[in-house]
Amino acid sequence: KFLVAGRGGLNLTHGEAAENFPARYRAEPERWRDLLTEFGPDGLRAWAEKLEVETYVGTSNRVFPRGQKAAVLLRAWLERLRNSGVEFRTETRLRSLTKEDADWRLAFADGEGLAARALVIALGGASWPETGSDGEWPPLLQAHGVELAPFLAANCGWNVAWPQAVLEKAEGLPLKNLSVQAGDETVSGELLITRYGLEGGAIYRLGPILRAMAQPALQIDFKPQVTAKVLLQRAGGALRPNEWFRAWKLSPGATVLLESFYPEDCTDRARAVARAKNFVLPLQDPRPIAEAISTAGGVLWSELDDGLMLRKMPGVFLAGEMIDWEAPTGGYLLQGCFSTGTRAGRMAAEYRPRR
Repeated sequence: KFLVAGRGGLNLTHGEAAENFPARYRAEPERWRDLLTEFGPDGLRAWAEKLEVETYVGTSNRVFPRGQKAAVLLRAWLERLRNSGVEFRTETRLRSLTKEDADWRLAFADGEGLAARALVIALGGASWPETGSDGEWPPLLQAHGVELAPFLAANCGWNVAWPQAVLEKAEGLPLKNLSVQAGDETVSGELLITRYGLEGGAIYRLGPILRAMAQPALQIDFKPQVTAKVLLQRAGGALRPNEWFRAWKLSPGATVLLESFYPEDCTDRARAVARAKNFVLPLQDPRPIAEAISTAGGVLWSELDDGLMLRKMPGVFLAGEMIDWEAPTGGYLLQGCFSTGTRAGRMAAEYRPRR
């Protein structure tokens, strides 16, 4: 999954101010403030550089390893772990987790077993199941009374019922420099018109809002830097819609959407301006969870203490997407996994059972 995250460049974390970071995780901001104080963006960059992988802040304020290769960092990381005595067992599955005296007994599909006083589990969410994170682990914890929220697709595309004209003329076209609103939240960003609907950073960030809407829809401003008054002036004495759109420097994709969804508005200059500034696009539903970049849902925060130990399973610590949190793309997802992993690992190492 680390290599999947590295496709197109490994976005390790984000370079924004530390005080703004906790809010990116939506729920439990104080808990995230605590986790990020222990191991935040600076800590993650220092960790990479100790593995002799230099990092840098890109123009979007996202942090990448120099060369942007996940494999280089992964190889260095694994080598250090092996040199430290870590044993890796692959091509198997955890089948059961039971308590026996003071130990937890782990049984695997290959017939092997382990016993431990403390363990860290990081089995992931339910996206990218081909990497192993297939979301089939909840029964292991539910057997001990642990409560979970159902997995939901996060940072994913949405299905749209496109008119045929959109598919014929605009499939694959980008929509750039947009202002996109869902409910009370507005973001700036890009969208991509696909055969099934929309992808892109703007719709990913609005996912939590859209999932909560009875009738999900986007309100798109195709020209957020220009007022409606200026657009009217730019149209001048032009009589034809294609002349107005050209004067506004409207993208080909935006032009097709306007003409396909609101043809009547495109016959009147003032209405066309209003629609270009407030294009309402109904959505159907999110893409399948297997396609999503990440997932929402998982073990409820109320089931975990501050050390990320399960209250109902003393000695069992959780990290990563097993926990019910979500964050936007841009480095926040990997940072969240590393921050929770650091806390869980440290507390497991320090754990002493109560007698």
